[in-house]
Amino acid sequence: MEDYRNILFIDIETVACTGDYAQMDERLKIQWARKASFFRQRTEGQTDEDMFNERAGIYAEFGKIIVIALGKFGENEIGERAIKTKYFASHDEAALLTEFKSTVEKMDQSQLKLCAHNGKEFDFPYLSRRLLVHGMPLPAVLNLSGKKAWEVPHLDTMEMWKFGDYKHYTSLDLLAAIFHIETSKGEMDGSKVNNVYYQEKDLSKIANYCVGDVVAVAQLFLKIKGHNLISAENIIHV
Repeated sequence: MEDYRNILFIDIETVACTGDYAQMDERLKIQWARKASFFRQRTEGQTDEDMFNERAGIYAEFGKIIVIALGKFGENEIGERAIKTKYFASHDEAALLTEFKSTVEKMDQSQLKLCAHNGKEFDFPYLSRRLLVHGMPLPAVLNLSGKKAWEVPHLDTMEMWKFGDYKHYTSLDLLAAIFHIETSKGEMDGSKVNNVYYQEKDLSKIANYCVGDVVAVAQLFLKIKGHNLISAENIIHV
């Protein structure tokens, strides 16, 4: 476990950049219409607005981050293995990213590694793109410029589970089920985040869901590495 102390587990929750399609910047509307035209080939009867509400949050150019959850391995007060978590949640994405960046940059950049489920395809590039949109330099752990593949300090539990099978996609929810890992999927899932944020206006519900996912990623990492799960009483929220 000592080798895992420098791993920072991450999960993010994202939504469309606005809850009202009509208020979106006109230049962005044009660009969204172009992207939506590709979706329309597979989806009949939906308008650009319908598809924006359903899909925009997964694209960093048309979405924004509202929650970032972090997890690290540590110990409880009597020395037992624990997962310690914290999260940043805000309607102000720039403030959220500033907090995240400050936290990450306080860690030893020469040792730090990031880990997420499908993180190499989603969480890490999304974070990097949104930081740049807000004019924030990337922290070293996200700055891949000039790095060779083996120098990139990113781990991905989905990639670990693939074992080289690059055609295979397995959701965190499925892996949690087969390894008997508790998740927050019973309360909501990723497809509901946009609605919970803009219609229910319940940011705390999304934050709790995000923390549940980051714990699940850390537990999944342990199982893939051949370790036992950490008990629920040793999941510490700080």
